Amino acid sequence: MKYPLATILVLVMLAGCKSAYYGTWEKLGWAKRDILVDRVKDARDEQKGAKEQFKTTLQKFQELTGFQGGDLEKEYQQLNSEYEDCADRAKAVASRIKSIDSVAQDMFKEWEVELSQYDDAKLKAISQDKLDKTRSRYHELLALMEKSQATMPPVLKKFHDQVLFLKHNLNAEAISSLQTTSAGIEIDVKQLIADMEASIAEADKFIGNLKG
Repeated sequence: MKYPLATILVLVMLAGCKSAYYGTWEKLGWAKRDILVDRVKDARDEQKGAKEQFKTTLQKFQELTGFQGGDLEKEYQQLNSEYEDCADRAKAVASRIKSIDSVAQDMFKEWEVELSQYDDAKLKAISQDKLDKTRSRYHELLALMEKSQATMPPVLKKFHDQVLFLKHNLNAEAISSLQTTSAGIEIDVKQLIADMEASIAEADKFIGNLKG
């Protein structure tokens, strides 16, 4: 369930600290578990967007290697725009992952504290087991998300080098240099996409388990 932007802004202003932030959400019926699910969904969707953007940027590189004449300056501007969109997507994914870990750690701490409040040993054991399994699944998800996120900077650096070279060398020789590096970049992008797809699938699985 999504709240309007105005509501979110009010929540942010009211939340002078984490306890106030969580307290405000709890009044709206959202526990830490619900916030975590929502943030995992956002990160998953951000990864999907990043995956498509990297594919689009690679495609633009590949199209440019077959450039047969025309407005090369325009082609460079389009390529640079795609690269910048990639960089923005990568930053957004990193931010989403950080926000997930923040609420996840708070949820686990709260869960640990509440375990000590049980009088019934059987119920406590069941809750402990569920905590252990949830934390284990979360660590698997975080590892995959961080792995996919870590593959972005090296690809971005290669994109940046080529874009920067083209900026100062808008000629056939520069286009030729793209042809020699395009294959290597394609391999890197394919690996990045594979890592991101694994992370996205794990996010879907984690959401299903946490909501179940």
